Amino acid sequence: MTTTPAIEIAGLTKSYGDHAVLRGVDLSIPAGTIVALLGSNGAGKTTTVRILSTLLKADGGTATVNGYDVAAQPAKVRESISLTGQFAAVDHVLTGRENLVLVAQLRHLADPGRIADDLLTRFGLKDAAGRRVATYSGGMRRRLDIAMSLIGDPPVLVLDEPTTGLDPQSRIEVWATVKQLAGRGTTVVLTTQYLDEAEHLADRIAILHEGRVIVEGTLAELKRLLPPATVEYVEKQPSLEEVFLAIVTPEEQP
Repeated sequence: MTTTPAIEIAGLTKSYGDHAVLRGVDLSIPAGTIVALLGSNGAGKTTTVRILSTLLKADGGTATVNGYDVAAQPAKVRESISLTGQFAAVDHVLTGRENLVLVAQLRHLADPGRIADDLLTRFGLKDAAGRRVATYSGGMRRRLDIAMSLIGDPPVLVLDEPTTGLDPQSRIEVWATVKQLAGRGTTVVLTTQYLDEAEHLADRIAILHEGRVIVEGTLAELKRLLPPATVEYVEKQPSLEEVFLAIVTPEEQP
C-alpha cells in the first residue's frame, strides 16, 4: 500500500433533469487500498462508479484514475480500470478456461492459454477449468468474473456490490479473493450495502449521502465519531453466519 492516489475525485456533480444525484463528491483513494463506498439506494454510488469507468459523463468537477482524467483521457482510464458489476458477466455455455482465454484474445494478449491457466490456479478454479460455467456455484462464478476482470493487470478494480445474491460461504470466498488482490497491490473500490462486508474488507470507508461524501476514514476513525461505548460484560453468542460456516465447512485435517 502506498499514499499515492489511484483515484482523485473533486467536486463531482451529476443531475438527471431536475434531480441532482451527485452534489459535489470529493474523495481521494490511495493506491493499493480497499475503499468501501457505502450509501443507501439513490445515494449516488453507481453514478460515481459509472463516471469513474467512463460509462457516464459528469456535469461538473473532475475525476482521475491512475493519473488520467476520465473526461479528457477516457481510453487511458479504460486501460487502467476494470469494472465488475452486480451480476457475474460470464458465458455459462463456455468452460471456465474458455471464458478466460476469450477475454485474453479480445485484449490481444500474447499466450492467452497461459494467462487463463495462471488465473485459474490463482483463484482456486483449476479443478473446474474444463467444466461449463453453468455447473459452477455462485461463488465460483463470481471468482471467475473477477479473474476475467484482471486480465491485462489493471491497477484499479471496481467491484459494484460483488456479493449480491451469494450464500454466506460464497461471500467468504469472494472476500478472500478481494483481500488477495489488495495484497498484490491492486486498488479496489467496493460498493456495497452490506455493512459487515465493508467492516471486514475495507482499509478506508466513505459514506455517500444525498450526493456527497459526508464522512471518510478508517473504521477506527469512524467509530470515534460516536460517544464512548458503555462497557458491559455479557456472554458472547455465535452469530448465525458463524454457526452456518462451522457446520458446512469441513475441518482441516492435521
